Amino acid sequence: MSDLRIALRETELTVTIAGVDIARYAFDPGGAASEGPKPFLHPVRALDGAPLSAFRPWDHRWHKGLQMTWTHVSGENFWGGPTYRRDTGYQPLDNVGRMRHDGFTRVIESGPEVSFTQELTWITQGGETWVSEQRTHRFHGVDADRGLWMLDFSTTLRNVSDRDLEFGSPTTEGRPNAGYTGFVIRMPRAWTGARVLAGGLGDGAGADAVMGAEAPWVAVSGEHDELDGGGTVLVFAGTSSTSAHPAPPLKWFVRSEPFPIVAPSPSFDEHIVLAPGDGISLSHRHVFGDRVWTPDETRAIAEELQP
Repeated sequence: MSDLRIALRETELTVTIAGVDIARYAFDPGGAASEGPKPFLHPVRALDGAPLSAFRPWDHRWHKGLQMTWTHVSGENFWGGPTYRRDTGYQPLDNVGRMRHDGFTRVIESGPEVSFTQELTWITQGGETWVSEQRTHRFHGVDADRGLWMLDFSTTLRNVSDRDLEFGSPTTEGRPNAGYTGFVIRMPRAWTGARVLAGGLGDGAGADAVMGAEAPWVAVSGEHDELDGGGTVLVFAGTSSTSAHPAPPLKWFVRSEPFPIVAPSPSFDEHIVLAPGDGISLSHRHVFGDRVWTPDETRAIAEELQP
């Protein structure tokens, strides 16, 4: 297997191995203000080239592949789309912020692993600077025999405003089982109804049982349209820590119906409050496979590749 390579262009970069573009990172994508412009990975592909992510699906135009998000930050929405309010439900509001790419501080462009570290700023729709972020994507662990590769993501968010910032989700605002926020992947529509497994919860748990639960990992397996063989996305919960006080436990937001989506949520049903200067750090691992793994195989790979 040849080395991984990064091709850097004006507003995006592409990670390639053996002639397959396994990930495109749009770091300065633009787009409608209502969609919360921010960097995203799409398409994400298995080693055989099969798609593992979805982009601007008709039901949620702001779902864009694999991206770092946050739905509720002191009344601002860095996820995109309408905002949930306890008394009024979902409403389109003039509160959708954006994440500005400020530059790369390090890029490793070729080898058995490649990576890039990026500086960003979170800006409210009103133009206020609230959060600085440093994130790293590390692509590695290519195993051609088993048809898989790995992505490690880490980020630190720091409150650079002059006020406390409260990080939450629709569930902290009162909507049950809607704790979506954090590093989230929307998977292909062909995977609707896909099999969901979770570490420690039993093979038959399914998405409904995993929603809001604590588990070391979640794996989603589905079949593709057009292409044979299917695929698997294995996500490890990872870690969450704050600089001033203990962080809430990471809990899973996962659905296979009416569409497939998964995220280890750092504020599923508990707020995180950052004082000026305080920060929160997150780290997660994704493993992308080029076929549907059996339950036993999934558990074995999860045990072997846990961070």
